[in-house]
Amino acid sequence: MTIYDITLGISPELPVWPGDQAIVLEQVKSMDDGAHSNVTRLAMSAHTGTHVDAPHHFLNDHRTVEQLSLEILTGKCFVLDLSPVEGHITADVLQSAVIPEGTLRLLIKTKNSARWQAGEKEFFTGFQGLSEDGARWLVEKGIKLIGIDYLSVAPFSQSVPTHTVLLKAGIIALEGVDLSAVNQGEYDLYCLPLKLIGSDGAPARAILIR
Repeated sequence: MTIYDITLGISPELPVWPGDQAIVLEQVKSMDDGAHSNVTRLAMSAHTGTHVDAPHHFLNDHRTVEQLSLEILTGKCFVLDLSPVEGHITADVLQSAVIPEGTLRLLIKTKNSARWQAGEKEFFTGFQGLSEDGARWLVEKGIKLIGIDYLSVAPFSQSVPTHTVLLKAGIIALEGVDLSAVNQGEYDLYCLPLKLIGSDGAPARAILIR
């Protein structure tokens, strides 16, 4: 058995979405200073690093993250390597790819993963994302979870159309995974977002097992 940790490490150096507050990870009690224990304070957006989107994020429908199905968040998945592809992931790109029939959980590896491998610390607005017609293609194919290797499943300047299509269909978006060490193929996915009551999203620990 091989375990692949596809979760981004959270630190103040991790890129965040433009306009979001920077990550705060600070030690507020220190044994070196005489405290009885070490205590760290964390402050960040619910959409930091590796995270999932709930429908409420774009639909304002009160379907929040604690209501997401654990049955969808765990199970067989297929990692599709589209790293040779230039530009965004369209319906034509997906139609040309070899995706096993009956796939419910799909993770897409793009050129974005190389950015995590290189340790980039600045947000990159030109990341590859899923186009609106690509999102509609996934809905038609019965996909229940879609993951991608940057901080949004949608292109930077086209967030609303792609997210709206996916979330209206009940598809869970897993964003910010690092697939740099993962080859194309079938795996078992375990993705457990924090149970944040009433939140539009939540950070998650995500692993693949083969």
